[in-house]
Amino acid sequence: MADKKKALLIVNPCSGKDKTRAEAMDIVDKFSHEDYEISVHPTKCQGDATNIVKEELADNELVICCGGDGTLNETINGVIGMPRRVPVGYLPSGTTNDLAASLNLPVKLHDAAEIIKDGHTNDYDIGLFNNRCFCYVASFGAFARSSYSTPQKLKNTFGYAAYLAAAVPQVFEIHATRMRIEYDGGVIEDDFMFGAVSNSLSVGGFFKLPKDKVKFNDGLFEVLLVKKMPMTSLFSVLSKVRKQKYDGKQIILLQTRKLKIHAPDEEVAWTLDGEYGGKHHDVMVNILEKAVEIYSPENDQFLPRPQPETAKAED
Repeated sequence: MADKKKALLIVNPCSGKDKTRAEAMDIVDKFSHEDYEISVHPTKCQGDATNIVKEELADNELVICCGGDGTLNETINGVIGMPRRVPVGYLPSGTTNDLAASLNLPVKLHDAAEIIKDGHTNDYDIGLFNNRCFCYVASFGAFARSSYSTPQKLKNTFGYAAYLAAAVPQVFEIHATRMRIEYDGGVIEDDFMFGAVSNSLSVGGFFKLPKDKVKFNDGLFEVLLVKKMPMTSLFSVLSKVRKQKYDGKQIILLQTRKLKIHAPDEEVAWTLDGEYGGKHHDVMVNILEKAVEIYSPENDQFLPRPQPETAKAED
């Protein structure tokens, strides 16, 4: 009998509902009876997944994350920089699961587990926000705070509706921030109400990006910026964003490999993959091209891996 694959499974016990957590344990049992030897490590606090990966990954051939986008963020922050490249599997059990939806991962954990067992991986670009990695989005401004300010208990009970309920009161707190944004193609200096640097088709469940522009391993971010406007126009503009109507003036969508952002008047609160990313006057965002190998099905948003050159037959 062939040796079993050693897998590190990180489980966020606070993510998802009780039924979801029970399913995760069923999956562990199923994997263990097949070709995998799994060591299970529940997270106990914020940042724990990163520490677990750094301490345990050396003895494993793959790492599997069961949780929401925030748990995946912590897992990948542990994987990045390790001396050995180890593929990552994702069993999404969060509330919105934006990245899982973009990757075409099934919503049922048992089906998502089959993707890992199939063994097909894709190379995925990761963002570097100052000195911290993010998987699919770094954002600021209007409604960005609702993803990390909504209590976990409400998210588990009411799902996406909890985010919407938390976002409504924030309408009265929205204000524009003066920023200078340098990107590959130039500089924009203006007052912004919202911004998102992403590598995903969906951001926060609020809007989707055009499939013809987004490639997950092309070395480019998609950057969406919304300039200052009267409050009476806010929901009209957000509706245009949801419909992917970018006018290039009020609503800007651009692509770039890196960003340098300076907010001279105030520290700006950022959200990284749905978690609080701190307040900053200055931000550097760089892309780590094809930094992670992730289990996922065939997907049009991935550029194909280059095929090895075949030796030419001698004449």
